Amino acid sequence: MSSNDLHVIFGTGPLGSWTARSLLDMGRRVRMVNRSGRPSELLPDAEVVRGDAYDPASTAALTRGAAAVYQCAQPAYHQWPGNFPRMQAAILDGAAASGARLIVGENLYMYGDPAGQPLTEATAYRAHTRKGRVRQAMTEDLFAAHRAGRLLVASARGSDFFGPGDPISAGLTFAPALAGKTVNMLGRLDMPHSFTYLPDFGRALATLGTRDEGLGRAWHVPSPAPVTQAQLAELIGAAAGRPVRARGSGALLLRAIGLFNPSVAETVEMLYEFTQPFVLDSGAFERAFGARPTPLDEAVRATVEWNRGRAPAAAH
Repeated sequence: MSSNDLHVIFGTGPLGSWTARSLLDMGRRVRMVNRSGRPSELLPDAEVVRGDAYDPASTAALTRGAAAVYQCAQPAYHQWPGNFPRMQAAILDGAAASGARLIVGENLYMYGDPAGQPLTEATAYRAHTRKGRVRQAMTEDLFAAHRAGRLLVASARGSDFFGPGDPISAGLTFAPALAGKTVNMLGRLDMPHSFTYLPDFGRALATLGTRDEGLGRAWHVPSPAPVTQAQLAELIGAAAGRPVRARGSGALLLRAIGLFNPSVAETVEMLYEFTQPFVLDSGAFERAFGARPTPLDEAVRATVEWNRGRAPAAAH
């Protein structure tokens, strides 16, 4: 694979944008695809084209001549069951028609409740939530296509992510912290939890799209040692220069908010991740590719600064 090869990314959100940045840093040609054709906030000068990720004919046309395709798009949280599988199927069909490898960004929902045990790539799939079953079926279909010889695939799996450019962690955590407001976190504040930094996630996807030895399997994104949410709040406070007040949000509160916000309602079934240790083991990727996660304090500082730059008044 040469540096002139085309790499096509579906999704111009934070994960797609950090994947594009990593590929551009490698000197690769990058095309990003979204529904509007408007540029990414993080990469305003990148090539962005309009496309329909649900239409195999569109995905095939957009990926023609590509060496690798990256699936970083997803529907709204509450629309997963109806829309997510058909979106990924259309992107897979398009990549296969173009003869491109497909690299997919995934989360950890397919594993189900880990009962406090660390998650490795060998952990069995035991999805027990609605979105977990969707994710499990999608990853099983993905690797079935690889085994059938339709195309070459790999996936990178991250835990709950944050970083510059991420509007979700900004709205829920970093912006309230900078504004001196109480930060509402999910579940308990005293359980160790793995967090993934977005630039590390993007680098992992770009690595898999440009290195043959990563194909045919799932990999866990290099992620720092787990911390409690209380410790994460302390790190944010240290970077922000002011103490951060945090409190846990249980199912009752989330259901109440979910009456007005369907995406918040969808978080209730995922609370098991935040009421017990939830630890991601990323050693396999780190050993195979010589990668290391960004230190957590450094990642938090960069994210605080990005949020501070977006809303300067919030720091006062």
